[in-house]
Amino acid sequence: MASLKPKNSHVPNSVETAKRYHESYQGSPAERYVTARGLAEVASSFGLGYVASAQPGHERYAGSLCIPYIRPAGGEHGVATCRFRCIADECVKDPTDGLYFAQKGEKERHQGHGKYKSLPGDPPRLYNTSALIEPSPVVVVVEGEFDTQSWSLAGIPAVGAPGTGTWREYWTPALLGYEVAYLIAEDEPGLVFMDELAADLPNGKVIKMTDSRDSNSVLINFGPEALRKRIGL
Repeated sequence: MASLKPKNSHVPNSVETAKRYHESYQGSPAERYVTARGLAEVASSFGLGYVASAQPGHERYAGSLCIPYIRPAGGEHGVATCRFRCIADECVKDPTDGLYFAQKGEKERHQGHGKYKSLPGDPPRLYNTSALIEPSPVVVVVEGEFDTQSWSLAGIPAVGAPGTGTWREYWTPALLGYEVAYLIAEDEPGLVFMDELAADLPNGKVIKMTDSRDSNSVLINFGPEALRKRIGL
């Protein structure tokens, strides 16, 4: 796991960027997509947005969902960066019935490009660090923003790494004060990732999701209580 802390603590103008795209969210394809993933209830608190009119330099993100990385400090540094996610119909919807693949428990079909795009040169960041200042004996660690939001909707503080292989050692100390840090793995690569993290966390408890479902899939199909039940709460 990498250990060097990046020098740039936030991307300039991230607050303005997040605000601009959030203002375009209501009634947008992004709102419909997030609703289909069962996350409409928490979309506002996470500041989700839609790139309806791209800022200069953001043309490649046009039509994407905007996911700001909100920081508890607020003010001009209240958003560290923004990540963007493809929600193009041809990638996220089944053309035969018009349903989102996520609603059907199927993999999306992003051909020739990744689902997510970060700003050029932006390092991996821990998502939803605001959860780390909530009074709670437990915290959940997952991969990805949607899974993080799913646990938040279930009432459990959660943080998310952008993916396997992105964990930074300087993130680990923030988890040591909890009675239990639940490390959620959805598949074999995720299990390897969480096992490695557990080796550095005496309070870490690795939980493998059933049927290789991710947390958001469990939320969509079985509701938030199923997430709580999976970790014994």
